[in-house]
Amino acid sequence: MKQINIRADSMGQGNRMRDTMTDHTSLKLLVVTMLYEPDRVGIAAVASDMCEALAARGHDITVYTTYPYYPEWKLKCSANPWRIQEESIAQVKVRRHGLFIPSHPSRLLPRVMHELSFPISLMRSLFRRERYDAVVVFCPLLGSVVFAAVRKLFFREPLWVDIQDLPAEAGLASGINRSRILHRIVGLVQKYLFRCGEVWSSISPEMVAQVETLKAKGTTVHLVPNWLIDSLAEHVQRLPSKIGRQPQGRCKLLYCGTIGNKQGLREFCQQLQATCHGNFHFQIHGEGSEARAVKTWIEQSGDQRFEFGGLLPDAEFIRKIHDADWFVISEKPGAGFSFLPSKLIPCISAGTPVIAISDHSSPLGHEVATQGLGIAIEWARLDQLPRELAEYRRSPEKFTLLQQNCLHRASAFDREAAIDRVEQVLLEFVVCRDGKTDELEERCRTC
Repeated sequence: MKQINIRADSMGQGNRMRDTMTDHTSLKLLVVTMLYEPDRVGIAAVASDMCEALAARGHDITVYTTYPYYPEWKLKCSANPWRIQEESIAQVKVRRHGLFIPSHPSRLLPRVMHELSFPISLMRSLFRRERYDAVVVFCPLLGSVVFAAVRKLFFREPLWVDIQDLPAEAGLASGINRSRILHRIVGLVQKYLFRCGEVWSSISPEMVAQVETLKAKGTTVHLVPNWLIDSLAEHVQRLPSKIGRQPQGRCKLLYCGTIGNKQGLREFCQQLQATCHGNFHFQIHGEGSEARAVKTWIEQSGDQRFEFGGLLPDAEFIRKIHDADWFVISEKPGAGFSFLPSKLIPCISAGTPVIAISDHSSPLGHEVATQGLGIAIEWARLDQLPRELAEYRRSPEKFTLLQQNCLHRASAFDREAAIDRVEQVLLEFVVCRDGKTDELEERCRTC
């Protein structure tokens, strides 16, 4: 995997350092993430899988998170949300803090209250005075970084900011924030909060290039892609190969995941209905702030080519992907370099080509186009989609090549290699920065 400004001269040196250190070094880490299991959508799956993998490797992991609520935007447990609940999941200590869950999350004021309520609730943990070797904060949302920055003021622990999304840009692209002035203010706050971390990481080359423009002198930025989490990988491995399997009869399209403003899924359905008069079946499975609007549109349209259902358990999720001819991933125009949808990874791991409706310059559009994973099409050209689908139906060898490209690219998102990468960055960041013992300091000088 590509690495930006890493201290080790090469991946080989980094791996040798890991081999000499991991047998001796157990890090005590705090991970701050708004989403964690049993939530499985968005960053929840990757954050949970990372923490469990690091705990299995002998590290002492504590997670500060909230109660499960996403993407349904409703509390999914009976606990008092304003009390801190402690539990242990797969050797990970999890401390859940309550937050405000808005009934209208697509509106600006309720969304701001939601984001601010999380760091305010987390502030109670400062009285514990527990210290950690490092803090890792996931940023699909800015509230988590607010708390991590405040904590750093008190405890001066090394801080790693994992930038899964750029909240200022995502808010503008999704339509939640329509004010350019407010966008600039949020952008400045975002930049300041990110700079509280000595180390940053992001999940695509385009996003790394974008955050490089925000960093302070001396900040280290790493490319750390997400991966196919363990539970999904097990289900993928049980499936037969679909290489060479061609679309038969109705073209089977599938969307699974979060349904919010960012995806523009209802608009895609409307344009697909208006421009594609062929025989297709589009299954949608998801939850989120705009799920009801999509479901209502399908019901009112009376178009039997569209079908709506809720989120699926892992096994059925992977089976649906495997059964589909094409997996749909949409994001509204103007999303820029703000994020790379995590649903892309299980999709290509099953060998299912992608229909990406996004800007060509976005991480999603660039990934699909340059790696040959499917059809990358902008919203302005959406009327050309039926023609492109027909072309692949007429050329089976081209469709098979897409399937092969998907499986080839999926190898770049291998779980063990990704966890190795995370652990390597942590060891370089924490051990080589401070030194756990005199012996380790001596080893670090040779890194």
